[in-house]
Amino acid sequence: MIEGVHFIREVYDRRQQIYNLTRRDFTDRYSGSFLGLIWAFIEPLAMMSIMWAVFSLGFRTRAVGDGIPFVAYLFVGQSAFNFFQDAIGASSNVIRAYSFLVKKVKFKIAILPIVKINTALVIHLIILLIVVPIIWISGITPSFYWLQVFYYIFALFFLILGISWFLAAIGVFIRDISNFVQIILNICFWLTPIFWNIEMVPEKYRIFLFLNPLYYIIQGYRDSFLYHIPFWNHPIHSLYFWSVASLALLLGILVFKKLRPHFADVL
Repeated sequence: MIEGVHFIREVYDRRQQIYNLTRRDFTDRYSGSFLGLIWAFIEPLAMMSIMWAVFSLGFRTRAVGDGIPFVAYLFVGQSAFNFFQDAIGASSNVIRAYSFLVKKVKFKIAILPIVKINTALVIHLIILLIVVPIIWISGITPSFYWLQVFYYIFALFFLILGISWFLAAIGVFIRDISNFVQIILNICFWLTPIFWNIEMVPEKYRIFLFLNPLYYIIQGYRDSFLYHIPFWNHPIHSLYFWSVASLALLLGILVFKKLRPHFADVL
């Protein structure tokens, strides 16, 4: 535990470097393309629009529980998952992508996954600025509870951080880790209630869905934007999520610190 605190402190001391690298990564990610930064929003918004068209127009899904419009239900849930997917996918091979920095003694390579997470976070926040008016137009009245989403953003960032450190370290030794990660992310997408309601699942099987920490996040986004339910109304789910997220963070730190001395030899 003490080693973990020291590790976090070392990363925090390089916050200015993290900011500079994030800004560079954000601008370089889409530089040279015809539409540039617009691509960051076209893909997720197009995917959400396609899902909405299929289920609203094709299957004529108009509303979910409590009369919540399906378009609001879908866009809120998928925007949260897209942040998770983008950050995790980018972190799996980040050390290899920045291999030229690994042998620099003074460079703290542990900040590299954070740079990718921050880039995904910026895109996520901008997408939320697009999703919020859609929620409003669909008939959901703005509420003070909308600000609660920042708690869930922090919780999701916390969960992603531990997973990203773990995957970044493993990715140095397993070149095709990103392929495995994409498969797992696809499975998570279908097992997480993004475009379907958990009430569709028989009650005796719902416990298995609750074990997915993403359920807590996506339901929390919906509680904030759609249902206006405070996060402290789910103490058991909160305790479970933070236990899983803390274990993921601790595991990520331990694995990263254990494997870090061998990065330069492999790369």
